[in-house]
Amino acid sequence: MNLFLIALLLRFYMQWVRVPFHNPFAQFVIKLTDFAVRPLRRVIPGLFGVDMGTLLLALVLEFILLLALYGLDGYPFLVAGSKVLPAFLLLAVVRLASLGIYTLIGLVLVMAVLSMVNPLSPLMPVFAALAAPLLRPFRRLIPPIANFDLSPLAFLLVCQLIIMLPLAWLEGVARSMM
Repeated sequence: MNLFLIALLLRFYMQWVRVPFHNPFAQFVIKLTDFAVRPLRRVIPGLFGVDMGTLLLALVLEFILLLALYGLDGYPFLVAGSKVLPAFLLLAVVRLASLGIYTLIGLVLVMAVLSMVNPLSPLMPVFAALAAPLLRPFRRLIPPIANFDLSPLAFLLVCQLIIMLPLAWLEGVARSMM
């Protein structure tokens, strides 16, 4: 299920940064998610040129997955009632944000490895276009050292801090509300 959620998040991010969809990687993501996203596009309008149905579908699936996992684990939903649903919704948002950050980390890592190993790969322009908006603020602050770009390392460090501090705190808040 997480792989499908990652595909939905990638589709949302690719639309947000306006990556060309004629490459094999983008076509794979589109084909994988199109059966679920296409019907939602008719119902849920886009916002600023971005398909919000994709993001909403990812959130709903994460929410259902959380309810199912906690139900299988023996969580007393009948005793707790509906008052715990906002806590589960917050936990779903936090887990989806965490999965999104891990997905962005993976994109930057793949781009960094491809740039060192095979910069002429057909996938390199796609990953470079996906990672460029993420790395641009860091590239302004950190100049290349001996033609080696250290901005991916700074990006990875900031992402880890975001996962460890605010997202972990929000997850603790959501769990305490249950």
